[in-house]
Amino acid sequence: MNTNTEITKLNYFKLILILGSLTALGPFSIDMYLPGFSGIAEDLNTTVAKVAMTLSSYFIGISAGQLLYGPLLDRFGRKKPLFIGLLVYILASLGCVFVKDIDTFIGLRFIQAVGSCAATVASISMVRDLFPVKDIPKIMSYLMLVVGLSPMLAPTVGGYVTDAFGWHIVFLILMCIGILILLAAHFGLPHTHNPDTSISLKPKPIILNFWSVLKEPQFYTYAFTGAIAFSGLFTYVAASPILFMHVFEVDAKTYGWIFAFMSLGLICGSQVNSLLLRKFNSEQMIFGALVSQSIIAIIFLICASNNLLGLYQTIGMLFLFLFCLGVSNPNTAALTLAPFARNAGSASALMGAIQLGLGALASFAVGVFVKDSMVPMVFIMTVSTILAFIVLNIGKRNIKIKH
Repeated sequence: MNTNTEITKLNYFKLILILGSLTALGPFSIDMYLPGFSGIAEDLNTTVAKVAMTLSSYFIGISAGQLLYGPLLDRFGRKKPLFIGLLVYILASLGCVFVKDIDTFIGLRFIQAVGSCAATVASISMVRDLFPVKDIPKIMSYLMLVVGLSPMLAPTVGGYVTDAFGWHIVFLILMCIGILILLAAHFGLPHTHNPDTSISLKPKPIILNFWSVLKEPQFYTYAFTGAIAFSGLFTYVAASPILFMHVFEVDAKTYGWIFAFMSLGLICGSQVNSLLLRKFNSEQMIFGALVSQSIIAIIFLICASNNLLGLYQTIGMLFLFLFCLGVSNPNTAALTLAPFARNAGSASALMGAIQLGLGALASFAVGVFVKDSMVPMVFIMTVSTILAFIVLNIGKRNIKIKH
């Protein structure tokens, strides 16, 4: 069902707000408990590095869940799988409130992620359903504005909540947020895609469907370019509690404010992108952002390796790095999804699975290598940026862009 002509200005704002909230649920669930890492480690009798594994399990869960929800969203429509996923998220969040050991916590975070990724896949699929292809980069920039606000609010609120009531209450709040988003989606979103009974849920047809998406040159070029570049963000998120609270020894509240400030980098980048799209196309924006990001990452690595960076210089370099990601990400997402209409859910899911899978790998590397220095973090960020630039330039030789 094409609803492009039905969107009024009021509905447009409401749709962006709800779709942005769905997209932001995952980042909020990642960021809000970060200030509590030290308290979690102490309460569960483990190390901060082991607590960081709950991030890895979350990324693995959200990556695997993407592949689950893609076919379901195309087969049953957008709303039913979305509501089931949100219910799973709500129950898993409640479980985290009462967790007593780190292994159970890691498992519950996996389940929580599987639930939350229904919101991510559904929101991106609905963008493809509701808006013309030429408008998608702009819409993705608006969604990134909402998503960017979540890491501004989440760790700051999380720091104060953790300090006042303990980290368990953070997950009670996340459960309530899940309930509110479920209600908003139920009452505020239209049915954008009729169930398609021709889409099989048997393993072989699902795999063939994903393969048909993956072998499209425009898909794999921009999906992998965007995912590899974006793994730099996951590296930063996973390393930031260790970097700021252990290397620079700031307290939980200060860490929350630093993390909030960093999020301005993503927000500013996405909004600058929205303005520059009036003069430049998405391919030019991606190229320029990745060149800039590569230069910043190399300078960052050289300075970090020679101990030239204090707290404020480190914040500045990370801000510039995240700004570049805010520019490139809406464009890589839009060009990845542009060739697909009928199976937009599967394409969105596969794109998310690739992104979150690489994010899980990056966060796992952080848990292994980042201990008492920022150099391993910056090294991973630099390698991922340069690799994304190489993938872009090799892959785009094989494609004719479909807008």
